[in-house]
Amino acid sequence: MATSRDRNRRGPLAALLAIVLLLGGATAVYADDLDDRRAAAEREQAAKEKERESLEAELEHTDTQLADAVLELNQVEGRLPVAEAELAVAEAELERAEREAAILAQRLADAQLEEAKVSQQLQDGSGKVDGARDDIAQMAREEFRGAGDASTIGLVTGAQSTEEFIDGYSVSSSAARIRARTLAELQDAEATARNLQARLSAIREVVTELKRLADENVRSKEQAKQAAVARKAEIQELIAEQQRLKNRIERRKDVALESMRDNEQELSSIEADLKGIIREQEERDERLAQEQAEREAASGGSSGGGSSDGGDSSGGSSGGSSAGSLSFLSYPTASPVVTSSYGMRFHPVLQYYRLHAGTDFRAYCGTPILAPADGTVQYARYLDGLGNQVLINHGYSSGGSSVMTSANHLTSFAVSSGQHVSRGQVIGYSGTTGTSTACHLHFEVYVDGSTVDPMTWL
Repeated sequence: MATSRDRNRRGPLAALLAIVLLLGGATAVYADDLDDRRAAAEREQAAKEKERESLEAELEHTDTQLADAVLELNQVEGRLPVAEAELAVAEAELERAEREAAILAQRLADAQLEEAKVSQQLQDGSGKVDGARDDIAQMAREEFRGAGDASTIGLVTGAQSTEEFIDGYSVSSSAARIRARTLAELQDAEATARNLQARLSAIREVVTELKRLADENVRSKEQAKQAAVARKAEIQELIAEQQRLKNRIERRKDVALESMRDNEQELSSIEADLKGIIREQEERDERLAQEQAEREAASGGSSGGGSSDGGDSSGGSSGGSSAGSLSFLSYPTASPVVTSSYGMRFHPVLQYYRLHAGTDFRAYCGTPILAPADGTVQYARYLDGLGNQVLINHGYSSGGSSVMTSANHLTSFAVSSGQHVSRGQVIGYSGTTGTSTACHLHFEVYVDGSTVDPMTWL
């Protein structure tokens, strides 16, 4: 069974526990709402990061400054809601700390007031204990000197008359009651003093703990304040950066449109150039065939010789069909991963469709790029849009179509124009030259001088 002293100690401690639980409960309610808000912001940021991958493909062959600004804006707009959620957390923490500080300050003032009150009660009660002890000591001295009351037998045998007996007994009983009352008062005073001392100790423990909590609160509040200041500053910077990038994008639109036209013109020029090469090659082949026929006629129609194979510039054919056999071309990287396919693309800023004339493969900076088939390097050169380009003439497929391939945005070359290459030979290393947003391989296939979907030939 709990004693009154235990109850006196538990009272202030229970009150302190109630304060802690109250503050913790309020924090939990805030935390749930803020966690939901932060989770939503992080999902929005993840969506922006995923969107960035498609943006890189959509912005390929775009003005570099415009592409960089769009990608930076994507990153800023992904970070902004997270920073705002973090600001809400910091402000809520600061508000909680300020509210907690007010509660703790009031509870500390109440506890200190109670401490002073109990201390005064204990001081006042100590006089009663001392007085009762002095009375008991005096009675003990009187008893020792024989000045105390006689026993009942002594009163009976020593009394000279009934009145004397009654008077003596009354005196003796009165003294006994006084001693008993004095002893009871001493016991009560001592019990009260013990209870007050226990309560005072408990209150002092509460005061100490409240001071500790108050010190922790000061540190917590300062941290929350600094976090809120930092997030506010970051948000202001992000908003300013967001506007700056939007202005930059707006300013670069005309330049980007011109760049896109240049890229389209570059592709048209390449196709026209390749078709010219094919015509020259066919004309040469026809001339060689005619010269061979004339020689045969002049020699009496000898059946030896055979037709020309198209010369060294064809690079030979590797089998397959004009429809694009899977065996005609090999993948241009050792571990092929397609990141963007051949086809029409909608530009997210310029708001129009244009052809993405190749297949993009994941190729981190410096990845070896391989010749997809035997052939002759037609060009190892730099173009404004495609950057460092290796274009290989693979000759003719079994169906009679001219097949050429182009590896673009290379960081460096491993071959040179006019060089014969074999299937799988390293021709260069991936990079991000030209109008490229990141290191990768932009791979094009030209059939009879026009681009086709590379995947139909790989």
